Amino acid sequence: MNKDIERILVSEKELENIVNTLAKKIENDYNDKDFIMVGLLKGSITFMVDLMRKVDLDFSIDFISVSSYGSGTKSTGRVNIQKDLSLPVENKDVIIIEDIIDSGHTLDFIQKYLTAKRAKSVKICTLFNKPERRETEINVDYTGMVIPDEFIVGYGLDYNEKYRNLPYVGILKPSVYS
Repeated sequence: MNKDIERILVSEKELENIVNTLAKKIENDYNDKDFIMVGLLKGSITFMVDLMRKVDLDFSIDFISVSSYGSGTKSTGRVNIQKDLSLPVENKDVIIIEDIIDSGHTLDFIQKYLTAKRAKSVKICTLFNKPERRETEINVDYTGMVIPDEFIVGYGLDYNEKYRNLPYVGILKPSVYS
């Protein structure tokens, strides 16, 4: 698996530091709020598990699964809900937990969807942000790291359902996906 990685972009230690920093910001902002973390499956799971263990507050968690990629490396722009929430979000403060924001289509859709479900507030927390790929304007409230326009895998991020289990984030060799 490591043979497919061009180079490591973010080490395990750097990931740990990013998660700790984001957890402290969330603690400060949500100290007296009834909130729910909503993870976008599947990519956010590793990040969300580490993040929720570091946030020293009471909160609920839930997951939603959407698709806009299929088996490619670029978003189709069409978002489909594959698994909906289990918990109600009405009158709750919601933090969407995402692994990476690329075009912005998915997060724009989910933010509007949760607002329509009468969430009290909806904020976005992403591990990685690629603003140069943005096609839809969205406000990202918590960003772990702004990254260059490279195809990355590891720490939950995948290509064709592979590489999620890498403990670091690496740049995938173009020969693997071209």
